[in-house]
Amino acid sequence: MAQFTLYSHAQGPNGWTVAFLLKALGLTYETKYLDFGANEQKSEAFLKINPNGRIPALVDHQNNDFTVFESKACLVYLQLKYDTENRFGAGATAEQQAEQAQWLYFQASGQGAYFGQAAHFKFFAPEKIPYAINRYEQEVARVLGVLERVLSGREFLVGGKVTIADLSFITWDNFGLNMLLPEGINAEEKFPSVAAWHKKLTSLPYVAEALQEREEVVAAQKK
Repeated sequence: MAQFTLYSHAQGPNGWTVAFLLKALGLTYETKYLDFGANEQKSEAFLKINPNGRIPALVDHQNNDFTVFESKACLVYLQLKYDTENRFGAGATAEQQAEQAQWLYFQASGQGAYFGQAAHFKFFAPEKIPYAINRYEQEVARVLGVLERVLSGREFLVGGKVTIADLSFITWDNFGLNMLLPEGINAEEKFPSVAAWHKKLTSLPYVAEALQEREEVVAAQKK
């Protein structure tokens, strides 16, 4: 039996963030991909696991089936409990923890929220609303600008190494840098430090493995 069960969605970005760290730490897991078309994420069975009815959720079978939802909470749990060498944590001091937390919160409330709305209004909304599309495209550019300002002076967000803070941005940056910016903005020219950071992160073996797995799962589901 795998050590963890990860409830996710093949095309959704947030579950794969957790998969990055599971792979990096060598933890075994089984992924259950929920069928959003069948509303499985709102089923009574899944709501017992995640009352918010969204993915991801993580069940730790070697810790009395301890369950945690929200991708950033999953990352924090895995790093604190299983990253015994602190490979992916910023450090133990209050200052180090706060610096890491600020980026995790910024990802959740800034990048994830605004990039998600940009994707919705650009690609999925039944009605094209120019105001909404423009608003969220501009927010994508603003968030990338915040990252650019910081990463132009450092290699990674916290502590001079890859941490869960960096890993938390990868999947939404895949969309943001390629599809969600306002028309006419070249991501590599406008945000060169972010683009270089993102390329470096996606080249990490455990990240590349998960992203390849994502492509295979999506392709299989489309057959």
